[in-house]
Amino acid sequence: MSTQDRLQRFLFDGAPVRGALVRLDGAWQQVLARRSYPPALKKIIGEMMAAAELMAANLKFDGALILQIHGTGPLKLAVVECNNDRTIRATAKWDEAMPENAPIQTLLGVNARFVVTLEPRVDKAQTWQGIVALEGDSVGEMLENYMRRSEQLETRLILASSDDTAAGMLLQKLPEGHGDPEGWERIQMLGATLREDELLGLPAEDILHRLFHEETVRVFDQETVSFACNCSRERVGDMLKMLGGQEVGEVLLEQGSVEIVCDYCNQHYVYDEDDANRLFDYDVVAAVREARH
Repeated sequence: MSTQDRLQRFLFDGAPVRGALVRLDGAWQQVLARRSYPPALKKIIGEMMAAAELMAANLKFDGALILQIHGTGPLKLAVVECNNDRTIRATAKWDEAMPENAPIQTLLGVNARFVVTLEPRVDKAQTWQGIVALEGDSVGEMLENYMRRSEQLETRLILASSDDTAAGMLLQKLPEGHGDPEGWERIQMLGATLREDELLGLPAEDILHRLFHEETVRVFDQETVSFACNCSRERVGDMLKMLGGQEVGEVLLEQGSVEIVCDYCNQHYVYDEDDANRLFDYDVVAAVREARH
């Protein structure tokens, strides 16, 4: 894993603002190594990964933050899942004929949805889900509008991705009573001067010094981010159980095995007839043959 996969949280003592910087090198390369994404989609996924880590940075939550785009245009689906242990994974589905430089609204098509989900790890805890209005010309603008309207949090997201790196900076206004009330506008203006090459290429400490050297900034310990997929043979088995013995038996009878490929990590799971029989505790193929006759 690259040593550049880091999340850096920070807080301004003289302004009502908290923030975070994230840079993903190794985790981003792990995602790209598993699938060849078109350039326009690659940019969206990279920015979604950076945004997910930044949005999760200040959550006190045992579970996963999931960003999902469901499109009706060339982009059908993009998903990023960020866990509270700072692991992340991503995947997407798209039409092969995706325009190379098309704006995100064109890629999404009409009636697209951008969904934010908080999925708790604790059994029986309630999953929370919010819909992001597709207002804006980028992932960052859409999420800024969502945070402002749904969470009543003034937020600035600056995101970027290249073939090597995905990165981002979040600035978020704190409730009244912390620092100079006019500090939010000042910090926003300074943050807006951050160039894409700086965001993608400079360490967090250099970015903070460049932007905010005249401010008093409290910097927290850096946190390591890494790619990880939580798929397993047990989870695949649970999914097959949900499909039912009849459907699994039909596939086995026709193909000889059931093969499942994880969309996130490309891991292959193969179940033969013996595996299926142990899973369902009866002979699923024999049951299908009997039903057909």
